[in-house]
Order: sequence, then C-alpha cells, then structure tokens
Amino acid sequence: MDRFDDIDAPRTRHRPVRTVLAVDDSRATLEMLGEQLSRRGFLVVQCGDGGEALDLLAARGVDLVLLDMVMPGLTGLHVLAEIRASRETADLPVIMLTGHNDAAAAVEALAAGADDLLAQPVAVDLLAARIERTIDRAQRIAELKRSNAMLDARIATRAIELGEARTELAERREECRRLTQSVAALNARLDGITSETSAVAGNR
Repeated sequence: MDRFDDIDAPRTRHRPVRTVLAVDDSRATLEMLGEQLSRRGFLVVQCGDGGEALDLLAARGVDLVLLDMVMPGLTGLHVLAEIRASRETADLPVIMLTGHNDAAAAVEALAAGADDLLAQPVAVDLLAARIERTIDRAQRIAELKRSNAMLDARIATRAIELGEARTELAERREECRRLTQSVAALNARLDGITSETSAVAGNR
C-alpha cells in the first residue's frame, strides 16, 4: 500500500472517541495511520493481516474497519465478505483503501459491501472526514433499525391485545345471546303460567 499524504492537523472538536481497526500488510502504513489518526482523536488498533483482523473483531468491538483491498493471504475483499457474513459484524462500517484508482476497483469493493472506498495516496484529513461520516451514518442507520424494531414490537403487542379484546368481546356477545335466550324462555314460561292461572280462575 502506498504511503498516505503526511499532513499535520490539529485535534478535532470534542466528540466520543471512535475506535478504528486498521488492517494493512505494510507496517509503515499502519504506523503512519496510527500516528496520524490518533492525532485527530481516533483510537487506532493496528492489524497486519486479514486472519488476525477477523480474530480481533470476534474478540472486541470497533466503530469502523479501515481495510487494505490488496493483501497477501486473505485479501481485503475476502475479509470484507467474512465481516458481512457474520451476524455480529454484518453492519460494521468498512472503508476500503486501494492503490488502483479506477472505477472497476470501486465497483468491486462497493458490490462486496464496502461503505466507502478511497484510492491512495489520500490526505489524512480527507480520510478522517470519511471515517467520521461513515460512522455517523452507520449509527443513524442502527438507531433507525432499533426504532423500527421497537415499533414492530409495539405493533405486535397491540395486535395481541386487539386479538384478546376481540375474543373477549365474542365471548361476551355469546354470553349475552345465551342470557337473552334464557330470559325469553323464562318469559314464555311465565306467560304460560299466567294463561293457565287465568283459565283456572275463569272456570270457577
């Protein structure tokens, strides 16, 4: 991986510390990413190969993965596929970095599930801005999913309550129907008794 533009920049405004897992087979690139992004307020976890990255993701949570597209062994695309296939990391933001500044590489990365792709060399300020934007977008989507899940749960609860209310209403209607029939039968018996009493009185 080519070295990024080494641009000094002040620390960003106060915000929650975001943890970035940087995955690259170049130790020099990892050290530069760690130094430059740390100066911009990120906590950077460095990882030298794809297999180690997957092990780290299984052991701890991060806010975003910064993933080299071309690496020996497990390539960036292979690691990305594993990330998207896991239920625990399926929605984890991933930005891929590539030395191939062409549309085909971008299409391949985005089709595989990358949230963004940057061709190098790239200014670290731009990279930091993309990281912030990607994490913020992922957090908004996660919040929307949580809200939708809560809404679905409330709808399901209301549906159950409505079903129970309908069942109770049907039972009460049936009880009223039986009571009406009982009253009608009682009235009929009373009418019969009244008629018989009137007939006996008339024969006296």
